[in-house]
Amino acid sequence: MRKYIDLFSRVFVGGLFIFSGLIKLNDPVGTQIKMEEYFEVFAVDFGSFFHIFIPWALEIGMVLIVLELALGFAVLLYYRMNTTMWVMLSLMVFFTFLTFYSAYFNKVTDCGCFGDAIKLTPWESFYKDIILMVFVLHLFWYRKSYDSVLRTKEGHMVIGTVSAISLFLGIYAIRHLPFIDFRAYKVGNVIPEQMIPEEQPIIEYLFEKDGEQVASQQFLSTEEGYQYVSSRVVNEDKITPKITDYMVSSPEGEDKTQYTFEGNKLMIVMYDVSKASTENLDDIRALTKALDGKVDCFILTSSGSEQTEAFRHEHQLAVPYYFADATVLKTILRSNPGIALWKNGKVLGNWHHNDTPTAAEIILSLQ
Repeated sequence: MRKYIDLFSRVFVGGLFIFSGLIKLNDPVGTQIKMEEYFEVFAVDFGSFFHIFIPWALEIGMVLIVLELALGFAVLLYYRMNTTMWVMLSLMVFFTFLTFYSAYFNKVTDCGCFGDAIKLTPWESFYKDIILMVFVLHLFWYRKSYDSVLRTKEGHMVIGTVSAISLFLGIYAIRHLPFIDFRAYKVGNVIPEQMIPEEQPIIEYLFEKDGEQVASQQFLSTEEGYQYVSSRVVNEDKITPKITDYMVSSPEGEDKTQYTFEGNKLMIVMYDVSKASTENLDDIRALTKALDGKVDCFILTSSGSEQTEAFRHEHQLAVPYYFADATVLKTILRSNPGIALWKNGKVLGNWHHNDTPTAAEIILSLQ
């Protein structure tokens, strides 16, 4: 029996760590955003010294991603299980506390365990960690009895290679965009459609009659002997739009949301101009000049008017600017600045500033 439990634990734990690590590796900036959110919460609840970690959130996130992948492969190979399981158990204790804290105190509504690919509620994340912990503890208890699948030198090479490839892919994703986009603003999506619920609420009523409970989507008459007990929305996961917080306003306070859905729009997305990279602004400026009169170009930012005006003049970006929520802008593009091309609300292209397209590419995309 233990043989089968060992095998299941090894595959389940190792596979889940690898899957979770790959999802995060696809979008390290998303992990950075989530880490910053946790550090902000901890700074308020436990001490302001957690603010020290916020500037290093990306680096800390990358270390955790590489470690998660390395541990996953290490478990599958029974590589140095004594060390591996001590590290893994320490991580599990920390993250189980984290998910419980988030769920119980409702501090962070999404732990980011599986990035944007699979959204889990705080309690779902906690229960997932509890189930995983059972099998991690099994492997930890018998850690000294497992023989490595590979010899020591080969094991070192495999884990070292996994770590190096993971680091390379992570850095590439940071300097460009996620390999696979799971967000609502991905290429091909029509944003106004993402702001509409898939379905209207379906309410199921629970009644009691003659000692028996009856469920119905119609409200049954009390005159017929039915007594109302409770009700619930049966399609709750489909009545909330995928996008609920997209709103754009002008410096004068005018609502420009609908304007962004009309015609051809090239948006330079900068959630914070003070943190925006200036490395490729010459290319972005040249792009807006070449598209003048052909495509509406503008900046979307959450920075204040003064900061944005100063940034525009300093870098000679002769385009208007509008305001949107910082979290929304970080969701639209994992780049600061980044470039998004929309046609009548449909996303035709997303680019990192390192991959700034030419005017010819933009015109071709619009055809």
